[in-house]
Amino acid sequence: MKTNENRCPICNGEKEQGKVTFTVDLGTNLVVIRETPATVCSLCGEEWISDEVAENIEAMVQEAKSKNRMIEVVNFSLENVA
Repeated sequence: MKTNENRCPICNGEKEQGKVTFTVDLGTNLVVIRETPATVCSLCGEEWISDEVAENIEAMVQEAKSKNRMIEVVNFSLENVA
């Protein structure tokens, strides 16, 4: 049986390109990354991010941790990565 990559494996809705808010709770710090590129199910809202986006998020979280702020809110941008 061939799977359709454009269909959500959870609800069979259609996957579409979009943007989401990605939140990382580090226990003592909270990092919120808005406008994160993702694939989003149009029916159930399930979200997937690419490996490249995940790598950029990791760098943004590390940068936010180094600032030692309780809450850091940024918009996703390749320019935000040091």
